[in-house]
Amino acid sequence: MDRRTISRLAHARHPIAAPLCDASVAALLERALAPDEQGRALDLGCGRAAWLLRALGARPRWRAVGVDVDAAALTLARESAEALGVQRRLGLHHLDAREFTDRRPFELVLNVGATHVFGGLLPALAAAREFLAPGGRVLVGEGFWEREPSAAAPAALGAAREDYADLATTVDRVTADGWTPVYGHVSSRQEWDDYEFSWTGTAAEWALDHPEHPDAAAVRAAAELHRAQWLHGYRGTLGFVTLLLRRD
Repeated sequence: MDRRTISRLAHARHPIAAPLCDASVAALLERALAPDEQGRALDLGCGRAAWLLRALGARPRWRAVGVDVDAAALTLARESAEALGVQRRLGLHHLDAREFTDRRPFELVLNVGATHVFGGLLPALAAAREFLAPGGRVLVGEGFWEREPSAAAPAALGAAREDYADLATTVDRVTADGWTPVYGHVSSRQEWDDYEFSWTGTAAEWALDHPEHPDAAAVRAAAELHRAQWLHGYRGTLGFVTLLLRRD
């Protein structure tokens, strides 16, 4: 079973693919959507479009577009949109986010936990800027080092030490690039633990419930590996910040 499928299974009970609780997601969206009664939102790497679905549910005059390479995740997004009655206001594109184009600007551009698609935080912001309407906002989520990492943390993440900076440096890089944070949220330890236990537990439970499935052992092994990497590698070391940004 490929990594996208395992991730999709693991996020079944935590559709927001980041360490954010429902209250944090609601607060971020409330600030991101508040300036405009109507507008357009774009998620570059939307997965199951959980952010966009919540935005459309909260703002009946908004429309949204999601882009992702995972066709199965987009199918789930369409099913959820139909169940919520917002399918006519949501456009989904099975496409690499780097290849997406649109002539009309967006009042809100999102990239939460998917900056790697563009090669990092600043390249992701550069991509978002291309779609941003004047006065628009970007909601971006990125990891940072809460403390100096041991060798185990980057290894567990499949990352290099320099892939992340501390929080202050991360924000400094964003502001030096011409962006102003107008809101933000640093995920708590509880949010991280809930997210990771949900990820690993949901995948493991799927394997337990489908013992005859040819991929059951692979899914369970992936859950066990992920849990070990988190608990013995980056727990308490990797943080996550979600920033709401405007251009100067």
